[in-house]
Amino acid sequence: MTADSHALTTEHSLVAGLAHDQRGGISNPVLGMLLFITSEVMFFAGLFGAYFTVRASTRPWPPADNPHFNLHEDPWKAAILTVILVTSSFTCQLGIWAIRRDDRRGLVRGIAVTLVLGIAFLLGQAYDYSQLGFGLTDGTFGTTFFTLTGFHGAHVLGGTIMLSVILYRALAGQFTARHHDAVEATSLYWHFVDVVWVALFSTLYIL
Repeated sequence: MTADSHALTTEHSLVAGLAHDQRGGISNPVLGMLLFITSEVMFFAGLFGAYFTVRASTRPWPPADNPHFNLHEDPWKAAILTVILVTSSFTCQLGIWAIRRDDRRGLVRGIAVTLVLGIAFLLGQAYDYSQLGFGLTDGTFGTTFFTLTGFHGAHVLGGTIMLSVILYRALAGQFTARHHDAVEATSLYWHFVDVVWVALFSTLYIL
């Protein structure tokens, strides 16, 4: 295979943007993260399934015994959190694109901003919890709401820990354009966390 034909094949490959090992294909860290995300998709699918089951069997929904259950009346704090988390996905991807160009400073900037936005989301969610007017033990609505958002918050916390490790390693100069599998894997997880939150916001505050 000539160099030109190899470049053409790589350009049109579905996994060309992912980190590759020396034998070709997806690297082990990226593959492991994809498999882990697959299991997490099934986990959250079960939680969403439980929520919609409870919602379908409860009339009216949200229950009328607590006016604070009606999240549709005040979705703005959650909407701001959504903007923060979606923005963090873009900054994370900017860091990925930077290290693919061997731009280490760009990687540090992208991951640092992403980490700050992730922490801001967690603090904002904690504040939102304090203003809701109901708790985990307040009926099926409170239980399902805090289970869904609480588990997601735990995943965001895990993501910020991963981003912290990546930022530390990036500051130490451990990543290059050819060796940044951990960065790619972490970015996949962070994008997954963001997508789950968009689904949660749409389900709890809009539908």
